[in-house]
Amino acid sequence: MELYRFIRPVSKGNFDEALASVLEQISRLPEKPAFIKFFCSDAQNQAEKLRAATPGLGCKAVSVVEQPPLDGSRVCALVHSAASDPGFVFHSFRLSEEEAAGLDSYAQTRLLFDRYRSAAAGMQMATHLVRTWIYVRDIDANYAGVVRARNDVFAEEGLSHDTHYIASTGIGGGSESRSALVSMDFLSYPGIRESDKTYLKALSHLSPTHDYGVAFERGVKVSLPGGSRYYISGTASIDSKGCVVHEGDVMAQTGRLLENMDALLEEGGSSLDAAKYFIVYLRDISDYAAVEDYMRRRFPDTPHVILEGRVCRPSWLIEMETEV
Repeated sequence: MELYRFIRPVSKGNFDEALASVLEQISRLPEKPAFIKFFCSDAQNQAEKLRAATPGLGCKAVSVVEQPPLDGSRVCALVHSAASDPGFVFHSFRLSEEEAAGLDSYAQTRLLFDRYRSAAAGMQMATHLVRTWIYVRDIDANYAGVVRARNDVFAEEGLSHDTHYIASTGIGGGSESRSALVSMDFLSYPGIRESDKTYLKALSHLSPTHDYGVAFERGVKVSLPGGSRYYISGTASIDSKGCVVHEGDVMAQTGRLLENMDALLEEGGSSLDAAKYFIVYLRDISDYAAVEDYMRRRFPDTPHVILEGRVCRPSWLIEMETEV
């Protein structure tokens, strides 16, 4: 059985106290973590401590992202744990100050994809990579370079709108390196075949991504011996023509993006009622209270976290991702 938990500090004191609280809670979990993703408020001062503290937890992979949790916590952990091998491999890559210096977002994105290709020996990106997360510092300025680099890498790998792309979230976020404009996480299944995947489109609600020049899948269903898993990419308030819906109204955008996510899942035979968790990204932190209240009322039994993370179009005020 797989479980996703958001672990928050019991008290909102200084960072060392918050980290100790989170680590103590993780250490008491009955299963070993398959991966931990830390969302923190100040990566330059916190990332080294987060990475140094985790080897004793028996975790195979750790990701650290500067995306401040909007409940006031200095750090929050998304912990994936399983009683047995979940079948996937999680990679998290960050550029050092020396590696990133002088490179634009295009070059940094290519460097991170190359790092994945080197690490994923024996796997093919087109078949085995099912999910990426791309965190972009100052996304309003740097996202265009990320898009061009991803398009070029996928073309090299034989991926196109006539074949398929990879489910993805591209969102504002940072790392501890001041010169690093891009950070990336990857999730791969070494044992799957292309026939094990179904790409979710929901064309009644959403436009094909290639219509506006980007290369990612809205969602993917992976059929495994123990059942299916659904990975829904970062989803915003967009319509079937690729236009932003409900500009300026965060709550209306929240309703529309959830409708879009439900349409994707319905196409694959599931629904939001089965969601394991939600990660919510807000452009404007002033919207936190209203969105938090809505999520608690609509999904009282589904874990969620709300983070500061700018979406790739300024008129999108909110984005969400989920897994089923």
